[in-house]
Amino acid sequence: MTQRRTYAALTAAALALPLLTTAPAAAAPRTGDRHYVDCSATAPGDGSARRPWTTLAEANSHPYGPGDRLLFKRGTTCAGTLAPQGAGAPGAPFTIADYGDAPGRAVIDGNGAHDAVLLANTQYLRLTHLEITNAAAPGTERNGVRLRLADYGAAKGITLDHLALHDIRGGDAKTLTGSSAIHVAVEGTTVPSWYDGLDIGHNDIRDVDREGVYFKSRFSRRDLVGNQQDPVAFPGPWTPSLRVRVHHNTLTSIAGDGIKIDTTSGARVDHNRVDGFQLRSQAANAGIWTFNTDDTTVEYNEVSGGGNTKDGMSFDADGASKGTVFQYNHSHDNAGGFLLICPYSGAQTLDTVVRYNLSVDDGARLIQNCWGPILNTRIYNNTFVNRTTVPTYLVQDDAGSPATTRHELTLTNNLFVNEGTPGGYAFKNPTPALTFTNNLFHNIPMARPNPGGLTANPLLNPDLTLSPDSPALSAGTPVENNGGRDWFGNEVSATSPPNIGAYEGPGEN
Repeated sequence: MTQRRTYAALTAAALALPLLTTAPAAAAPRTGDRHYVDCSATAPGDGSARRPWTTLAEANSHPYGPGDRLLFKRGTTCAGTLAPQGAGAPGAPFTIADYGDAPGRAVIDGNGAHDAVLLANTQYLRLTHLEITNAAAPGTERNGVRLRLADYGAAKGITLDHLALHDIRGGDAKTLTGSSAIHVAVEGTTVPSWYDGLDIGHNDIRDVDREGVYFKSRFSRRDLVGNQQDPVAFPGPWTPSLRVRVHHNTLTSIAGDGIKIDTTSGARVDHNRVDGFQLRSQAANAGIWTFNTDDTTVEYNEVSGGGNTKDGMSFDADGASKGTVFQYNHSHDNAGGFLLICPYSGAQTLDTVVRYNLSVDDGARLIQNCWGPILNTRIYNNTFVNRTTVPTYLVQDDAGSPATTRHELTLTNNLFVNEGTPGGYAFKNPTPALTFTNNLFHNIPMARPNPGGLTANPLLNPDLTLSPDSPALSAGTPVENNGGRDWFGNEVSATSPPNIGAYEGPGEN
């Protein structure tokens, strides 16, 4: 609470002197109020600890401010939509969490509503340590947590962490309003809006139809996206969300996409585990992908279990993705493969870097390029090992793309090893601008020129490091701006010839 300004008392002798005041007292930081909800209680309450509210409607009707806490009793379930009103402030977020020492979490069950939790036009808010589900009436559009901005401007300082989201049973359509475990949307038509400092971390996301974490914005028009978005549905100028981080989440059994980032600049997607995606959707989906973004870093993720070959790759730099870096990731056992570069007609994908990743038993095709301009894409120092699955294609270029509009795409210092059935690894519709340099292809027929390349056994260790006698040691060619370290944390020289593959150490026994 702000203190009133106080003044020094004046003595009679000082009345003839100029009036002096003390300095204003510093405002005390707002600690906020606590409000409690126990949906198992039967007696009407006032939101206090002794007389908690008993319904979400009561919680939704109260306005919240900086430092306030809305707390749900552990071991109880509230049904319907939690849609609190209000916002926090810098240093004093509005927090929604749990309380009590009962076993089990506090549960918000959407019970078939469009959203179990709706956080609309708010900022400086933290949602944490709740269990969220929404399984009733499956097949209709719905979400676990939906963030929504509409003609709001910048929404700063929102954190979603340590949530357990499961059984979100939505429909099979990618839309601006659902269906996702965590849905991040910018709507509106007049005021460009964006998230600034959105942090989504340490959440457990399971059994979701269809999206795990999904971003979409109506303020996304720019030349780079071309005709890939309807100008009526997405009319606003490109206004990216800033300082977005999606990290340390576990996503299991996802019908469609794992994590999709859209209309952001400088986002970081790191340390996530995606285990099972593209499992129950009829559309095309990927593990982690970007659309209409600038300078996204996707690193230290593990992605597996892509369910089929309608895409089904771990990673995708999609239309209007600029400056995307995929590095230090582990991809394995994906039916669709490892990587998709997909600008479509009318859009561009440019300046993509793919380096120091491990791909093990990824199928169908290791790399697929959609038709359209794919400019300045560099794929280097990755290790591809197939022990049981033999990809049909090493690189698949979609038909119909004129060579004059295609890409500068280079593969350098990559290690490809087939330890399974001989065969496969063909090229489909390869464009002339697809070039190879200093790659190692072992037990793989290679029909394209590969200057400086090798075919000898690289003598991989079980952990995919190289043995001391490996011919891949120091057999690569230096790459400018190489990131400085390999998948295993070893330093990569800017000038000396590197190893081929994702390991840059001296060789290990």
